[in-house]
Amino acid sequence: MDIGVVLQCTPPASRVIDLARRAETHGFSHVWTFDSHLLWQEPYVIYSQILAETRRVTVGPMVTNPATRDWTVTASTFATLNDMFGNRTVCGIGRGDSAVRTLGGKPTTLATLRESIQVIRELANGRSAQLGETTVQFPWASNSTLEIWVAAYGPKALDLTGEVADGYILQLADPDIAAWTIGRVRAAAEAAGRDPASIKFCVAAPAYVTDGSDAALEHARDQCRWFGGMVGNHVADIVTRYGDHGGGVPQALTDYIATRQGYDYNQHGRAGNSHAEFVPDAIIDRFCILGGAAEHISRLRELEKLGVDQFAVYLQHDAKSSTLEAYGEDIIPHIAQPVTATS
Repeated sequence: MDIGVVLQCTPPASRVIDLARRAETHGFSHVWTFDSHLLWQEPYVIYSQILAETRRVTVGPMVTNPATRDWTVTASTFATLNDMFGNRTVCGIGRGDSAVRTLGGKPTTLATLRESIQVIRELANGRSAQLGETTVQFPWASNSTLEIWVAAYGPKALDLTGEVADGYILQLADPDIAAWTIGRVRAAAEAAGRDPASIKFCVAAPAYVTDGSDAALEHARDQCRWFGGMVGNHVADIVTRYGDHGGGVPQALTDYIATRQGYDYNQHGRAGNSHAEFVPDAIIDRFCILGGAAEHISRLRELEKLGVDQFAVYLQHDAKSSTLEAYGEDIIPHIAQPVTATS
């Protein structure tokens, strides 16, 4: 299993670049960022600097959307980065959340998401794409390669993922919900005539390594409670569409938002978010990975058995540096495939 990290583009950008550089030093494989240009700084500018100051990590948004960015410009940006730094990008994409809502908009339709994936993928892989009645292609991008990973929760979005995506992003670390979403994506892929094994699976959630004490666990919960509020935005959309238990959505994913009373995007992704107070401790424990290193390794092993290829650590709390170090020293070495010098 790969281990990635998810950063916010909170100024100064030099701090984001430094965290990315240290993540690579500690063995992280991917550096993802939020893509919400009103709340934080422009990620694609920062990607160029991360790529320039690292050698191996793959970078990309978790996640971009088809609404706030022209699809051909998005594809051109990835293809340009690939030309400059050697195919080290990945495109995470969804219908849109904070980037769209802070501007007064709404998430796009699944049909628009599907069309945008086709256009971005073809162009960023050096092929031609159809825009209405016009066929377009980058004449300079023949060597570029780009995978498109879709972030989704709802049944129809999961089906779309299985039908068209190179990878799937689930933004929570609950094994039961992961099993349901992964199963739905695989079933959709098979129904579409695709090999389900060809789709990569990424689980992304806050991780907080503690000393094992009750006091440290309580602090970690408070630092990660914001995540349940963020996930609640997406779950609220699902409940609006399908009802509390419609569409086969697991009850574990919908019950906890019963007392949710709105959300302030000015506090999006921020520890101490006052609009996440409705999130109970049990949800934080299920959606995030908290505790000593052994508890992190155990959860990661459980997710790996479900078919998860990457766990991406949301690093939005007060222990950024220590989390990178703890994963590099005590967790990543224990989940890597063992290699012996002699046999």
